[in-house]
This record gives sequence, structure tokens and C-alpha cells, in this order.
Amino acid sequence: MATFVLVPGGWHGAWSFEAVVPLLERAGHAVHALTLTGLRPDDDNATVATANLDTHADDVVRLLDRAHITSATLVGHSYGGMVIAAAADRAGGRVSRLVHLDAYVPRDGESCWSSTTERYREAFAAGAASAGYAVRPPDGGDPRRRPHPLASFLQTIRLTGALAQVPRREFVYCSGWEDRTPFAELRTRLHADPEWQVHDLPTGHDAMHEAPEAVAALLLGDAGHDLRDGVEIGGLGATSAPR
Repeated sequence: MATFVLVPGGWHGAWSFEAVVPLLERAGHAVHALTLTGLRPDDDNATVATANLDTHADDVVRLLDRAHITSATLVGHSYGGMVIAAAADRAGGRVSRLVHLDAYVPRDGESCWSSTTERYREAFAAGAASAGYAVRPPDGGDPRRRPHPLASFLQTIRLTGALAQVPRREFVYCSGWEDRTPFAELRTRLHADPEWQVHDLPTGHDAMHEAPEAVAALLLGDAGHDLRDGVEIGGLGATSAPR
């Protein structure tokens, strides 16, 4: 049995994985979906203003402590990729697998701000203009989204090298929004890195909502083998990039 810890992207909470969680649980796995500090409905302004990347990494590590998890699969969507990288680096060997689901994969000294494109930096700045400490959600989308702590987008990550000891590291590239994705260059970099496995999924950014069955299949233990063989999952032709 695997233990999955699901970390949402910017503005989102645990609810963003609501269609994926039951699929993993029905397959017999333990699943923990997180809502990060500053994004909970009852968080006050001071909590939102002071939450940063360290705060969010600590959210994950505290869960590992509380649930006595010793071999976790951390899944981070979008901004959540920053969080799972920071958490894995400080988790003391308790992370066995990382899955960056259309998510940032930072190197030491990078931030979400520095890793994204100018288009998204402008959107972050515009979204923070009114409050100054939180970025309002982009227009449209799920009404459950909440303003995201600005400091977490800006804080640089500090990695000790422990992250490189995680035995299984994967990146899922959602190819259905290639006109806007900030992850195209990242996909190219990771595809050339033999320590990473790269999957392509033909969905938009919110793959958990568009294709929860395909996302669940990627996360389940034998999904990598199925994808390398070109099996269509959930009606989508997801593939792993060849080495």
C-alpha cells in the first residue's frame, strides 16, 4: 500500500483533488489531501500575510510526523511542486517518490516567481495590488479558491541536496494548454535528465478535474509501465517520454 500526500497549487485547497482521492483509495492506498496554511476558509489576515514557502513545507512535514508516514509519495500540482520539493528536502528520508503534476521543479535558490514566465509574474503582481500580502484568484474558475499568500510565491527555496536522494522523481507535463504553459522549458530540461521520468498528459492545467482517471492511473504503482507501453488511460493517450 502506498501513502499519497496531495498538495494543491495556488489558490486551491484539498478539494482540488476531490475526484482523484476516491480512485486512489479504492485501489487500496492511503491518501492525505492538504489545504495549506493561509488558504483555509477560517484563516485570518495575519495568517495569510505571514504564510510563506517554509510554512507550506512545514505543513507537509507535520503531516508526515502526525500520521507516522515513513514512505510517502508527494504529489504537487503547479505551485505545489515548490512545496513538495522543499518538504522532501527536509523530511529525513521519509519521501520515496515525488510527482510534480504540471508543477514547478525548483533548483536551490529559485522561487515560484523566478521560475515562472513574465506573464504570470505580471498576474501575481496585479492580483496582489489591492491587499499587498495576498494574490487574489484569477477571474473565473472554482468559487472555492482563496487569495494566495504572496510571500509563498516570492520566497526562494533552500535545498541541501537531500532532495536528490528521493529514489523516484516524476514530472507530468499537461500539453493541452501549450499557448500559455510556463512549463515547456522545464519539460525539456527534465526530459534530458536521466534521474527524472517525464509523462505527457493531453489535458489543460487542471488535469485533476479534466481527467481524474488518467491522473489516478499515473499515480498508481503500475501506471508507469502502462504508459510506456502507450496504453490509453481514462480515454486519454498519456505517454511517458522515451529515454
